Amino acid sequence: MAILVTGATGTVGRHVVDGLLRARQQVRALTRDPATAALPSEVEVHQGEIGRIDTVHTALAGVDRMYLFPVLDGLDEFIDVAVQAGVRRIVVLSSDSSVNVVLPTNREAGEHHLAVERAVEASGVEWTHLRPGAFAGNAIDWAPSIQAERVVRAPYAAGAQSVIHSADIADVATIALLEDGHAGAKYRLTGPEAITRAEQVRVIAKVLGTDIRFEEITAAQWRDSVRAYMPEVAMDMLLGYWAHAVDNPDPVYPTVTEVTGRPARTFADWAADNVASFR
Repeated sequence: MAILVTGATGTVGRHVVDGLLRARQQVRALTRDPATAALPSEVEVHQGEIGRIDTVHTALAGVDRMYLFPVLDGLDEFIDVAVQAGVRRIVVLSSDSSVNVVLPTNREAGEHHLAVERAVEASGVEWTHLRPGAFAGNAIDWAPSIQAERVVRAPYAAGAQSVIHSADIADVATIALLEDGHAGAKYRLTGPEAITRAEQVRVIAKVLGTDIRFEEITAAQWRDSVRAYMPEVAMDMLLGYWAHAVDNPDPVYPTVTEVTGRPARTFADWAADNVASFR
């Protein structure tokens, strides 16, 4: 039987694909544009979208397990078709916002991910929810200014985040897909330490072997710098989270170690893995 990976070209999905291939599994990927997917040749790539049910039947044929990227549009019908096709286990990429409702600015994201979780739970299959916090990969947003000026301009330098490497999320996902004992689990996933945004920049500088200046700007200045490509609701969510993390560092959970049997990757590990993006 095959395992279907939705969102297979995403930052977590690619690692899930790699992990399943290392485990010698038959991997099928659902993506909008197979021509640009750049997935390993062993992967059976299907063009399709969760929200377009007419495009997914072939991809689901002969699938018994699935990694689910959290798309809500058309999800109920997609899950119905998946179950009819024989899917019996779904691992959901959710978010810590589904349970961390301290911040009003996180409410919309939390409701979205909770709705995805509930749709899967109602299907009657085995399910596991992965609830990561902030991704280490969000630091990629700093790459253009680091490349051009060796500077990062951002608000809330002292916000301490327990950022997680996407490969760790994928490792937990792969284990939950392949091994028994994870049905009904709601895994809160973090990196191994809470590290401030300013310290993240220092880590990147060390990996690059160069100086990088962190220039703290106001929330309003940051809004102006990203307004051309970022929705207002996303700005509100990020700013609320970063501001909260100044006096309330992110919690650190041992889940990655408990599930995988090894320490979670550090931010320095992530920076080393992605150093080419900052050169």
